[in-house]
Amino acid sequence: MNRLDQVISSISPKWGLKRQVSRQKLQLVNSGYGNHGASRTKKSLLGWNYRGGSPDEDIIKNLDVLRQRSRDLYSGGAALATGALKTSRTNVIGTGLKLKPSFDANFLGMSEDEAKEFKQNIIREFDLWADSKNCDASRMNNFYDLQQLAYLSQLMSGDTFALLPFIERKNSTYDICVRLIEADRCCNPDQKKNKDIMGGVEVDENGAVIAYHFVNQHPLGVQSKKKEWSRVEVFGEETGRRNVLHLMESERPEQRRGVPILAPVIESLKQIGRYTEAELMAAVVSGLFTVFVQSNQSDDPLASGLEEDEQLDPENNDAIELGNGSVINLLPGETVETANPGRPNAVFDTFVTAILRQVGAALEIPYELLVKHFTASYSASRAALLEAWKSFRMRRAWLVSDFCQPIYEEWFAEAVAKGRILAPGFFDDPLIRKAYTKAEWHGPSPGQIDPLKEVNAATKRIEQKLSTRERETAELTGGDFETNVRQLIRENKILEEGGLMVIDSETEEVLEHGEKREEE
Repeated sequence: MNRLDQVISSISPKWGLKRQVSRQKLQLVNSGYGNHGASRTKKSLLGWNYRGGSPDEDIIKNLDVLRQRSRDLYSGGAALATGALKTSRTNVIGTGLKLKPSFDANFLGMSEDEAKEFKQNIIREFDLWADSKNCDASRMNNFYDLQQLAYLSQLMSGDTFALLPFIERKNSTYDICVRLIEADRCCNPDQKKNKDIMGGVEVDENGAVIAYHFVNQHPLGVQSKKKEWSRVEVFGEETGRRNVLHLMESERPEQRRGVPILAPVIESLKQIGRYTEAELMAAVVSGLFTVFVQSNQSDDPLASGLEEDEQLDPENNDAIELGNGSVINLLPGETVETANPGRPNAVFDTFVTAILRQVGAALEIPYELLVKHFTASYSASRAALLEAWKSFRMRRAWLVSDFCQPIYEEWFAEAVAKGRILAPGFFDDPLIRKAYTKAEWHGPSPGQIDPLKEVNAATKRIEQKLSTRERETAELTGGDFETNVRQLIRENKILEEGGLMVIDSETEEVLEHGEKREEE
């Protein structure tokens, strides 16, 4: 008991007891996290301004600012922001995720020859659609370019949308198209609040998304016409067909809109950009002959004695351009004071590196890959790449699930409906439909720091039955094993016909030209 408690207890034991009971209750309240992260009494946490809210309150109310700042960083506000997004895009998408049909031939009752022919037919038909710009509603990109655009837009803006309209075109075999819509165009009609519509996303009583609301022009652009909103249902009421694809990364339950990937590091990247520009300017000034003229006699600006065509800014006599190796004539009574910015800064690289390691951790891109600077050992560099590819594979799987595969299934349905692909029972049973449309999507490989070690490791995995040639081919080179085998057969045949390769008829070993098998 402190002195005050002792005085109160001596005067009124009842009040003294109450104070002791209340103090014990406060200790119980502040136990557990109350003494640590949730403490309201620790000086280290008193200045923490925090506020919690629902996903809609925390995200949607701040999305407009987050999007614009994220795009500003990407478009030149910070070179590292541009590099981070492009690094992710290049590794996840590259030149495009290629289709590899993996339909269930056994379930569908196909023989090996039938399955092989069916697979080749799917690839030919899909390439006919995907390689053409007719697959884009705006006829600007093919399907693989749309993958890059959709992914990059999602990273930059937090989410993006893809509509799947049917557009009849004379020179197009298929009518289905992909129309990408930037995130800003999905918003509440007339910007009015609605408990069922938040951020342009309409949900039902169960929280399921049933429709999206899109404005007919970009809200941040020039308003050339009256704003009108269109309500697009997620699934067609009669056909059940998917009308809208929403690409976003969910981080909280009941979240309706996505957050730009740069959101946690916007301030850090902006400040690093400012710091870099300041250091660069200081280094430039330091490399020039920089002086300040101190005069006690003349109030005229230094540039007042120059001809108009020699002045940097004729309307501002105080504007002077520094030059390397300049010699400036001084007036009587003037002295020279040199400026030494002390640049380049010796600790610049160390400080920036420390900040960028934190930025890389938030973006799941190791520092070495973020700045494309591999100076550590082979093991350390390889560990950084492996860690990065955990994130890249996760994002690729997400894009396949939310973008590539749904579009492929809708295209497949049209191909079957038009008789371009024969798939009995496709529209009769959803299980048969799923068996027909199973597919894998292969993208760029991780690359190798030491190709020989990587190939030897892949060979060992195949020998120990831990992997397959098909998977290792896709992982190492991004190629297709069956395509490689067919090409090698053709190449070996050409070499053999040209006398550049001899095949031993007994051992079936390939002998190079001029090599002879030793006779026992």
